[in-house]
Amino acid sequence: MNTLANASELKIASIQMVSTPKLDENLEVAARLIKAASECGSQLVVLPEYFCLMGLNDTDKVNVRETPGSGPIQERLAAIAQENNIYLVAGSIPLEAKESNKVLNTSLVFNPQGKQIARYDKIHLFGFQTDTERYEESETIAPGSQPSQFQITVNGVAWRFGLSICYDLRFPELYRSIGEVDCHIIPAAFTYTTGKDHWEILQRARAIENQCYVLSSAQGGVHLNQRRTWGESMLIDPWGQILANLPQGEGFITGTLSKDKLKEVRSKLPALKHRRL
Repeated sequence: MNTLANASELKIASIQMVSTPKLDENLEVAARLIKAASECGSQLVVLPEYFCLMGLNDTDKVNVRETPGSGPIQERLAAIAQENNIYLVAGSIPLEAKESNKVLNTSLVFNPQGKQIARYDKIHLFGFQTDTERYEESETIAPGSQPSQFQITVNGVAWRFGLSICYDLRFPELYRSIGEVDCHIIPAAFTYTTGKDHWEILQRARAIENQCYVLSSAQGGVHLNQRRTWGESMLIDPWGQILANLPQGEGFITGTLSKDKLKEVRSKLPALKHRRL
């Protein structure tokens, strides 16, 4: 595990991809970018939603679904975390649902030893339709039901993270239910149409109202299935300021979470303590 001179800081990274219908190809890209981020000193790295597969058809993800705890995707993720000695938040992978024609869209968290330490099944399923675009995740995805957070300890300092995925961003009550965290992690594949108008402002709102960092990891480009995703992976501080972002294309951003910054914002404007509902 990489260390920082200041134990009250944590170096993090967000991977941005333009995933394809080829599972092995996507895993190789993810492994390469994670290694590069680790070599930059990152201690925790996040992958985007659908990083492992952006299929030609919505049903393609059903064909590669895995049983929780086993399968080539999960095995590779565990190995990557261990090889790079990092905490890895694997944006979303398809896990088996009760219905054979659907999957759970799931974020998994692995520690530097390659052990899975947290899981979140996406609760809110995206539906959107215009004359030229249609998305209906509920046709192939079963919703999760439980909010999720996890805690890690690095250099004797505890860090708490909230987990959510993409469309969840529009539901502030989810973030309130998760409780106080240092950072909300949001893997996503926002469409270009909705992203250009809503992506940034929603993230900044979640950071400001929860007085925490927000780290998003996005898909960002034109995919082989002709879907266009917005990109703009971001790190936002508890005051709502954008510290790093990647507009489009494959790559990653890095940044630092600071306990001192969290304390500063929460002490000068103790909004979380002022809540009445």
